Amino acid sequence: METNKASVKKIALNYGLYMALGTIALSVIVDVMGMTYEQPWWQSVGNFVIMTLAIVYGLKAFKSTGDGFLSLGDALKTGLAISVVAGIIGILFNYIFINFIEPDFVVNMLERTRENMLEQNPEMTSDEVETAMSITEKMMSPAIMAAFGIVASLFFGFIISLIAGLIMKQNRPEN
Repeated sequence: METNKASVKKIALNYGLYMALGTIALSVIVDVMGMTYEQPWWQSVGNFVIMTLAIVYGLKAFKSTGDGFLSLGDALKTGLAISVVAGIIGILFNYIFINFIEPDFVVNMLERTRENMLEQNPEMTSDEVETAMSITEKMMSPAIMAAFGIVASLFFGFIISLIAGLIMKQNRPEN
């Protein structure tokens, strides 16, 4: 008996691209609204919804092209592959945004962070502020931001894939 096995690579590329385009579109909307430095809560919620939809529909596509079967392992592998593709595209977008579209992004974000820190903790000494800002500045380096982007994408991709995989799981019957 021959089984039809879905292509993780094809599904990951398609749905990872959809996820990346959705989150990039949301980032562009936030930027056009002039809220880039505020990081509105609804942007995070929107990104999570886009990620969830992309992974769930990707798993659904995998299941439908794989004779209607989906193991938990295949769900995790497919969801994580979708997350990696979207994460890499997101890193490329952030690189272009920070270096070409908004070259003062890091400086402005650090200043916004300093203002928020002093507003929320008015009793901080100048040494404490400088120490915190030094750490924050190191975290804003392109390599660290890229690493955090991939790790966050994989973490949330794993959680969503696990839950969706448990719900959508349909193992092949053993002969």
